[in-house]
Amino acid sequence: MNITPYTAIGCKERKDNEGITAVLLNRQGHYPHRSFFQELETAGFDNIISIESPSPHYDIEDLSRKFPFVRFIIPEKEINLGEQINLAAHEVESPLFFVLRSDMKIIAGGTAKRIVERLTVNQEETSENEENKNGFKRLCTVPAIVNSVYESMPTIVTPLTRNKKMWAGMMEPHSEGELSLYPFNGIGIYDRQRFISTGGFDTTIENIHWQFMDFGFRSFLWGEEISLSLHLKILCEEELPPVDYSLGKSYRQFYLKNLAPVFRDNCAQLPLYRFVPYLFKSNEYLFSAWDEFSNGRNWVTENKDKFRMDAIAVTNRWNIIPSESMIKTEDIAPEDSEKQEST
Repeated sequence: MNITPYTAIGCKERKDNEGITAVLLNRQGHYPHRSFFQELETAGFDNIISIESPSPHYDIEDLSRKFPFVRFIIPEKEINLGEQINLAAHEVESPLFFVLRSDMKIIAGGTAKRIVERLTVNQEETSENEENKNGFKRLCTVPAIVNSVYESMPTIVTPLTRNKKMWAGMMEPHSEGELSLYPFNGIGIYDRQRFISTGGFDTTIENIHWQFMDFGFRSFLWGEEISLSLHLKILCEEELPPVDYSLGKSYRQFYLKNLAPVFRDNCAQLPLYRFVPYLFKSNEYLFSAWDEFSNGRNWVTENKDKFRMDAIAVTNRWNIIPSESMIKTEDIAPEDSEKQEST
């Protein structure tokens, strides 16, 4: 992972040793809730790390004195959500880290110790899954999220297919352990070792939506899992920023890395015969399209042995038929990359 240079202010030593660190992502110009710092300390998190903007509109030194158990991270330049989470994974030392927004609050889940206990694989589960890594159940555990009036928010991301086309839908959480294609808005508990092994968020993909789609889809392609814990509930006190679902270069990067590869003989490849269809669908000039295709093909070749399935196998894990209650975000069909549908 490429990590943006940053300055760190505050405590580095671990306050507790439960195995999980709280990470707060601060919106630009948004003043952090000081009571949240105290609540996280009381809950028993090993550390609290606050990812700031390059030019905070408050006195970090003053906050550091008042909250010595918080480590404030100030990146050298403005970075997006995926880059912030990459930075957090680089900075934390606990096996797990819980990514939250500064305007959120944990309203169910228990102490840090209890959270870790729920995510730790017991002896019976270990015998059933010999491939389990690092002693934890999955790459990322996502919470249920409610708004300021305690209404459930549609935060479970689901790949939907129809007529050889695929799009991402947003559903309200319903059942324990249901899969989510990616952690909504980055919120969730990450297994640090697995996160780093998958490469984290691809910062070359500039559009946040496709950056998150790439992370989630790649995780499932490589045999990892992102799923819901109803034991965890988060209150989101403010409206979340709008998401840009537009198609363009970021989508094409996502497509080449995740939808286009062919899985055969326990490894992946991006065949040359896919270039001509890609050229016509991309609306790019020949050399530009070839550069994009070659970059994607090289990436797939470098990581071919990490694949455990193809895109069809990933989407088949959901086996969901679109319904009227489904929030359909965009049409991401490789057959027609110029179109965008939304409701």
